[in-house]
Amino acid sequence: MLVYPSSIDLSSRALRYLAGQLTSRRQEIGTRWRRLTPGRQALLALAHLRCGDTYAQLAAGFGIGVATVYRYIREAVEVLAALAPTLAEAMETIRAKAFVILDGTLLPIDRIAAGTPYYSGKHKRHGMNVQVLTDPFGRLLWASPALPGSTHDLTAARQHGIIENLAEAGLKCWADKAYQKAGGTIRVPFRGRRLKRWKRRHNSSHARIRRLGEQAMATLKGWRLFRKLRCSTNRITDIVKAVLTLHHASS
Repeated sequence: MLVYPSSIDLSSRALRYLAGQLTSRRQEIGTRWRRLTPGRQALLALAHLRCGDTYAQLAAGFGIGVATVYRYIREAVEVLAALAPTLAEAMETIRAKAFVILDGTLLPIDRIAAGTPYYSGKHKRHGMNVQVLTDPFGRLLWASPALPGSTHDLTAARQHGIIENLAEAGLKCWADKAYQKAGGTIRVPFRGRRLKRWKRRHNSSHARIRRLGEQAMATLKGWRLFRKLRCSTNRITDIVKAVLTLHHASS
Protein backbone atom coordinates (compact mmCIF):
# COMPACT_ATOMS: atom_id res chain seq x y z
CA MET A 1 0.00 0.00 0.00
CA LEU A 2 1.27 3.48 -0.90
CA VAL A 3 1.49 6.02 1.91
CA TYR A 4 1.49 9.80 1.45
CA PRO A 5 1.37 12.84 3.78
CA SER A 6 -1.99 14.52 4.20
CA SER A 7 -3.65 17.25 6.28
CA ILE A 8 -6.70 17.67 8.52
CA ASP A 9 -8.67 20.91 8.36
CA LEU A 10 -8.84 21.36 12.14
CA SER A 11 -7.06 23.71 14.50
CA SER A 12 -4.21 22.42 16.67
CA ARG A 13 -6.44 23.23 19.65
CA ALA A 14 -8.55 20.16 18.92
CA LEU A 15 -5.44 17.98 18.78
CA ARG A 16 -4.06 19.35 22.04
CA TYR A 17 -7.41 18.96 23.76
CA LEU A 18 -7.88 15.33 22.74
CA ALA A 19 -4.23 14.47 23.48
CA GLY A 20 -4.65 15.93 26.97
CA GLN A 21 -7.79 13.88 27.60
CA LEU A 22 -6.09 10.70 26.38
CA THR A 23 -3.07 11.38 28.61
CA SER A 24 -5.38 11.68 31.61
CA ARG A 25 -7.12 8.47 30.56
CA ARG A 26 -3.83 6.55 30.41
CA GLN A 27 -2.80 7.82 33.82
CA GLU A 28 -6.19 6.85 35.22
CA ILE A 29 -6.00 3.23 34.02
CA GLY A 30 -2.25 2.92 34.60
CA THR A 31 -1.07 2.35 31.02
CA ARG A 32 2.70 1.82 30.87
CA TRP A 33 3.47 1.64 27.15
CA ARG A 34 1.69 1.85 23.83
CA ARG A 35 2.66 1.88 20.20
CA LEU A 36 1.47 5.49 19.81
CA THR A 37 1.86 8.48 22.10
CA PRO A 38 -1.32 10.29 23.23
CA GLY A 39 -0.63 12.95 20.60
CA ARG A 40 -0.35 10.39 17.81
CA GLN A 41 -3.43 8.55 19.03
CA ALA A 42 -5.32 11.85 19.02
CA LEU A 43 -4.16 12.54 15.45
CA LEU A 44 -5.28 9.05 14.45
CA ALA A 45 -8.77 9.61 15.89
CA LEU A 46 -9.12 13.04 14.29
CA ALA A 47 -8.12 11.66 10.89
CA HIS A 48 -10.87 9.07 11.20
CA LEU A 49 -13.58 11.43 12.45
CA ARG A 50 -12.79 14.46 10.33
CA CYS A 51 -11.58 12.85 7.10
CA GLY A 52 -13.42 9.53 7.26
CA ASP A 53 -10.20 7.54 6.71
CA THR A 54 -10.74 3.80 7.04
CA TYR A 55 -9.03 1.59 9.60
CA ALA A 56 -6.91 0.00 6.87
CA GLN A 57 -5.73 3.39 5.61
CA LEU A 58 -4.88 4.56 9.10
CA ALA A 59 -3.11 1.31 9.95
CA ALA A 60 -0.83 1.75 6.93
CA GLY A 61 -0.22 5.42 7.62
CA PHE A 62 0.60 5.01 11.31
CA GLY A 63 2.44 1.69 11.02
CA ILE A 64 0.17 -0.27 13.37
CA GLY A 65 -2.36 -3.08 13.02
CA VAL A 66 -5.99 -2.62 12.04
CA ALA A 67 -7.15 -4.06 15.38
CA THR A 68 -4.98 -1.52 17.22
CA VAL A 69 -6.47 1.30 15.14
CA TYR A 70 -9.95 0.13 16.09
CA ARG A 71 -9.10 0.04 19.81
CA TYR A 72 -7.43 3.47 19.75
CA ILE A 73 -10.30 5.14 17.93
CA ARG A 74 -12.94 3.50 20.09
CA GLU A 75 -11.13 4.66 23.24
CA ALA A 76 -10.83 8.24 21.95
CA VAL A 77 -14.51 8.35 21.00
CA GLU A 78 -15.58 7.02 24.41
CA VAL A 79 -13.39 9.56 26.22
CA LEU A 80 -14.85 12.44 24.21
CA ALA A 81 -18.45 11.18 24.40
CA ALA A 82 -18.27 11.13 28.20
CA LEU A 83 -17.46 14.86 28.13
CA ALA A 84 -20.35 15.88 25.85
CA PRO A 85 -23.02 18.06 27.48
CA THR A 86 -26.41 16.57 28.25
CA LEU A 87 -29.53 18.48 27.21
CA ALA A 88 -29.98 19.67 30.81
CA GLU A 89 -26.41 21.02 30.84
CA ALA A 90 -26.83 22.60 27.41
CA MET A 91 -29.99 24.35 28.61
CA GLU A 92 -27.86 26.41 31.02
CA THR A 93 -26.21 27.97 27.96
CA ILE A 94 -29.39 28.04 25.90
CA ARG A 95 -31.30 30.04 28.54
CA ALA A 96 -29.00 33.01 27.87
CA LYS A 97 -30.00 33.08 24.18
CA ALA A 98 -32.81 35.15 22.69
CA PHE A 99 -34.06 32.08 20.83
CA VAL A 100 -32.83 28.82 19.36
CA ILE A 101 -33.36 26.96 16.11
CA LEU A 102 -34.38 23.30 16.13
CA ASP A 103 -33.86 21.03 13.15
CA GLY A 104 -33.30 17.36 12.40
CA THR A 105 -30.87 15.68 10.05
CA LEU A 106 -30.29 12.17 8.72
CA LEU A 107 -26.83 10.63 9.01
CA PRO A 108 -26.56 8.03 6.21
CA ILE A 109 -25.51 4.49 7.13
CA ASP A 110 -24.65 1.42 5.10
CA ARG A 111 -26.15 -1.06 7.59
CA ILE A 112 -29.42 -2.05 5.92
CA ALA A 113 -29.68 -5.60 7.19
CA ALA A 114 -31.71 -4.39 10.17
CA GLY A 115 -34.36 -3.24 7.71
CA THR A 116 -37.28 -0.88 8.14
CA PRO A 117 -36.46 0.98 11.39
CA TYR A 118 -33.47 2.70 9.78
CA TYR A 119 -35.12 3.63 6.48
CA SER A 120 -36.22 7.26 6.16
CA GLY A 121 -39.14 7.67 3.76
CA LYS A 122 -38.45 11.41 3.60
CA HIS A 123 -34.83 10.99 2.49
CA LYS A 124 -35.31 7.65 0.67
CA ARG A 125 -32.29 6.07 2.35
CA HIS A 126 -31.15 4.32 5.51
CA GLY A 127 -29.76 6.44 8.29
CA MET A 128 -29.96 7.78 11.84
CA ASN A 129 -32.05 10.74 12.99
CA VAL A 130 -30.22 13.44 14.97
CA GLN A 131 -31.82 16.59 16.38
CA VAL A 132 -29.76 19.78 16.52
CA LEU A 133 -30.16 23.02 18.49
CA THR A 134 -28.54 26.17 17.09
CA ASP A 135 -28.12 29.67 18.54
CA PRO A 136 -29.28 32.87 16.73
CA PHE A 137 -25.90 33.11 14.98
CA GLY A 138 -25.98 29.59 13.56
CA ARG A 139 -23.57 28.08 16.10
CA LEU A 140 -24.04 24.47 17.10
CA LEU A 141 -25.16 24.23 20.73
CA TRP A 142 -26.29 20.63 21.18
CA ALA A 143 -26.87 17.46 19.19
CA SER A 144 -29.13 14.65 20.34
CA PRO A 145 -28.48 10.92 20.60
CA ALA A 146 -29.12 9.13 17.31
CA LEU A 147 -32.43 7.38 16.66
CA PRO A 148 -33.40 5.08 13.75
CA GLY A 149 -33.96 7.00 10.52
CA SER A 150 -37.66 6.15 10.34
CA THR A 151 -38.29 8.28 13.46
CA HIS A 152 -40.22 11.47 12.68
CA ASP A 153 -38.53 14.72 13.74
CA LEU A 154 -41.40 15.66 16.05
CA THR A 155 -41.37 12.23 17.69
CA ALA A 156 -37.59 12.48 18.16
CA ALA A 157 -37.85 15.97 19.69
CA ARG A 158 -40.47 14.74 22.16
CA GLN A 159 -38.53 11.59 23.00
CA HIS A 160 -35.38 13.60 23.78
CA GLY A 161 -37.36 16.03 25.94
CA ILE A 162 -36.39 19.02 23.80
CA ILE A 163 -39.87 20.53 23.59
CA GLU A 164 -40.50 20.07 27.30
CA ASN A 165 -37.19 21.68 28.31
CA LEU A 166 -37.67 24.67 26.01
CA ALA A 167 -41.21 25.19 27.30
CA GLU A 168 -40.06 25.09 30.93
CA ALA A 169 -37.37 27.68 30.13
CA GLY A 170 -39.90 29.82 28.23
CA LEU A 171 -37.42 30.03 25.35
CA LYS A 172 -38.64 30.71 21.83
CA CYS A 173 -37.66 28.17 19.23
CA TRP A 174 -37.94 28.30 15.44
CA ALA A 175 -38.52 25.01 13.62
CA ASP A 176 -39.77 23.81 10.23
CA LYS A 177 -43.11 22.24 9.27
CA ALA A 178 -42.05 18.84 10.56
CA TYR A 179 -42.68 20.14 14.09
CA GLN A 180 -46.32 21.12 13.56
CA LYS A 181 -48.42 20.55 16.70
CA ALA A 182 -45.30 20.53 18.88
CA GLY A 183 -46.89 23.17 21.07
CA GLY A 184 -45.02 24.93 23.83
CA THR A 185 -42.73 27.67 22.56
CA ILE A 186 -42.02 26.05 19.18
CA ARG A 187 -42.80 28.39 16.29
CA VAL A 188 -43.42 26.82 12.89
CA PRO A 189 -44.43 28.27 9.49
CA PHE A 190 -48.01 28.26 8.22
CA ARG A 191 -48.99 25.33 6.02
CA GLY A 192 -50.94 25.50 2.78
CA ARG A 193 -50.59 26.78 -0.76
CA ARG A 194 -53.09 29.63 -0.86
CA LEU A 195 -52.01 31.66 2.13
CA LYS A 196 -52.89 35.24 2.88
CA ARG A 197 -50.21 37.82 2.20
CA TRP A 198 -49.31 38.35 5.86
CA LYS A 199 -48.91 34.60 6.32
CA ARG A 200 -46.59 34.42 3.30
CA ARG A 201 -44.51 37.26 4.72
CA HIS A 202 -44.39 35.44 8.05
CA ASN A 203 -43.18 32.26 6.34
CA SER A 204 -40.46 34.16 4.46
CA SER A 205 -39.19 35.77 7.66
CA HIS A 206 -39.40 32.40 9.42
CA ALA A 207 -37.33 30.74 6.67
CA ARG A 208 -34.60 33.40 6.90
CA ILE A 209 -34.20 32.72 10.59
CA ARG A 210 -34.22 28.93 10.14
CA ARG A 211 -31.60 29.21 7.43
CA LEU A 212 -29.06 30.04 10.13
CA GLY A 213 -29.59 26.51 11.45
CA GLU A 214 -28.15 25.17 8.22
CA GLN A 215 -24.76 26.51 9.33
CA ALA A 216 -24.85 24.15 12.29
CA MET A 217 -25.80 21.28 9.99
CA ALA A 218 -22.85 22.18 7.77
CA THR A 219 -20.61 22.16 10.84
CA LEU A 220 -21.80 18.66 11.71
CA LYS A 221 -21.57 17.34 8.15
CA GLY A 222 -18.09 18.87 7.85
CA TRP A 223 -16.92 15.78 9.73
CA ARG A 224 -16.71 13.57 6.67
CA LEU A 225 -17.24 10.36 8.62
CA PHE A 226 -20.92 11.41 8.74
CA ARG A 227 -21.27 11.25 4.95
CA LYS A 228 -21.79 7.51 5.30
CA LEU A 229 -21.31 5.76 8.61
CA ARG A 230 -20.05 2.19 8.30
CA CYS A 231 -19.92 1.33 11.99
CA SER A 232 -22.49 -0.35 14.21
CA THR A 233 -25.58 1.79 14.77
CA ASN A 234 -25.01 1.32 18.51
CA ARG A 235 -21.85 3.45 18.27
CA ILE A 236 -23.27 6.40 16.33
CA THR A 237 -24.56 8.26 19.38
CA ASP A 238 -21.08 8.22 20.94
CA ILE A 239 -19.56 9.45 17.67
CA VAL A 240 -22.04 12.36 17.54
CA LYS A 241 -21.22 13.22 21.15
CA ALA A 242 -17.48 13.01 20.45
CA VAL A 243 -17.75 15.40 17.52
CA LEU A 244 -19.87 17.80 19.60
CA THR A 245 -17.21 17.81 22.33
CA LEU A 246 -14.42 18.48 19.83
CA HIS A 247 -16.44 21.26 18.19
CA HIS A 248 -16.94 23.06 21.51
CA ALA A 249 -13.33 22.49 22.56
CA SER A 250 -11.89 23.97 19.35
CA SER A 251 -14.34 26.88 18.89
